[in-house]
Amino acid sequence: MNRNIPCCEGDSQSKNDFQKVSEFLKIIHEPNRLKILCFLRHGEQCVCNIWKPLNLPQNLTSHHLKTLKDFGLITTRQEGRKIFYSSNKKALSQYASLLHTFLLSHL
Repeated sequence: MNRNIPCCEGDSQSKNDFQKVSEFLKIIHEPNRLKILCFLRHGEQCVCNIWKPLNLPQNLTSHHLKTLKDFGLITTRQEGRKIFYSSNKKALSQYASLLHTFLLSHL
């Protein structure tokens, strides 16, 4: 049985948006990544200031930070040997808007 699913059809932009929403949700579905994003809302931090309050090992925190950075949700700045992380408010806003639009248009 071949059933067309309206939310998955449409122009290439709709399909591209569908893919972006899916990838975004894959990244943020991990609770520790959400906690990191929440923590970074309050300003720039180095990993040494993130892992302890979140009760995560430093290497796991670094892994999550790398995943968030690779996806573009956070940015980095190096000062000496320390790397400082901050949320990429523009990217987060774009993904939030895309998700919002997707959910409203597909209900």
